Amino acid sequence: MSKEFIKIPAVYMRGGTSKGVYLMVKDLPEDPAIRDKVILDMYGSPDIRQINGMGGADPLTSKVALLAPSSRPGVDIDYTFGYVGIKEAVVDYDGNCGNISSGVGVYAIRQGLVKAVEPVTKVVIFNTNTSKIIEAMIPVKDGDVVFDGDYAIAGVPGHGAKIVMNFPNSAGSKTGRLLPTGSVRDTMTLKDGRVVQVSLVDAANPSVFVKASDIGLTGKELPADCDTNPGILEIMEEIRVRAGVMMGLAASVEQVGPAVPKVAFVAPAQDYPTSEGNVITAGEVDLVARTKAMAEMHKTYAVTGGICIAAAAMIEGTVVSEVCSPEAKGKGEVCIGHPSGILEVFVDVKNTAETGWTLLQAGVCRTARPIMDGQVYVSRKAYQ
Repeated sequence: MSKEFIKIPAVYMRGGTSKGVYLMVKDLPEDPAIRDKVILDMYGSPDIRQINGMGGADPLTSKVALLAPSSRPGVDIDYTFGYVGIKEAVVDYDGNCGNISSGVGVYAIRQGLVKAVEPVTKVVIFNTNTSKIIEAMIPVKDGDVVFDGDYAIAGVPGHGAKIVMNFPNSAGSKTGRLLPTGSVRDTMTLKDGRVVQVSLVDAANPSVFVKASDIGLTGKELPADCDTNPGILEIMEEIRVRAGVMMGLAASVEQVGPAVPKVAFVAPAQDYPTSEGNVITAGEVDLVARTKAMAEMHKTYAVTGGICIAAAAMIEGTVVSEVCSPEAKGKGEVCIGHPSGILEVFVDVKNTAETGWTLLQAGVCRTARPIMDGQVYVSRKAYQ
């Protein structure tokens, strides 16, 4: 073994439509600054190709999960999510990732942190990014996690075993309120003078929503369209950082973090081609939406973002509710059309005179798959 490297136990795993390294906190340096240097070295960042590490040179595959047994009553495991910078030497812990979350219960069972109970093992997870509970229902057989199944999610080839992810009490993840400004709709003036209506909602992750038509878009745009029209990402980022200030997440647009809040533009259900060339019809979805993953249009739709948009769809008066099909409210499920297909989110939102709008429950179904279990080499220089 070379004296130039330190080996760290690691599991490389796909969770939902994302992929990343799952690590135990005890195997990492206690000093947060050194820990982040170690993670950056592990991923080969900063480098646009991340050629010298585990990173996949894409926001969806440059993610990390930090795990530890929990001492909290009724909780099995503490979980911290991080976006690992690709071009920048930063690990961002501002928000959570619902896709990576779907691998946490799998990891906990396979590492012996939670006892496998057939046919479904419930793993209770505390997400430190949002200080919220996540419940993962993991299929189990013969003492191990089941991965084969007939459930499919858009953006992942093939089928797998269904993992049900419940996000109870996910409102106010960062701001403490489902509606951070107290309003279902706010006005925002853009730098070009345009005035747009936006809805600021905080469920699982805080998000800002705007109608596609209000910013000159259709809602059918795909990630490839951003290559020929970079203005799509520019206006999304402007709306995102302005919303961050309006939500109280930062004092100025310059201080808004790169990951939170999320931003999405929405439009009524319509036919559109996916990035893979398939056709999603208007009858299959309740609305169409496009969001950002760091500096790129998301190739699918983030799970936490999906929970937030589904909650917004149920709140009368939001821009999301305005474009969402009325059938969604009756069935308690919102089918979101995104660049790779459809994300289904079940949600329960109530409005009473005493409490106002309240998010009672939200959840999604995912699949996961372990890819590598072993040790990752980290340069000793990262520890200095």
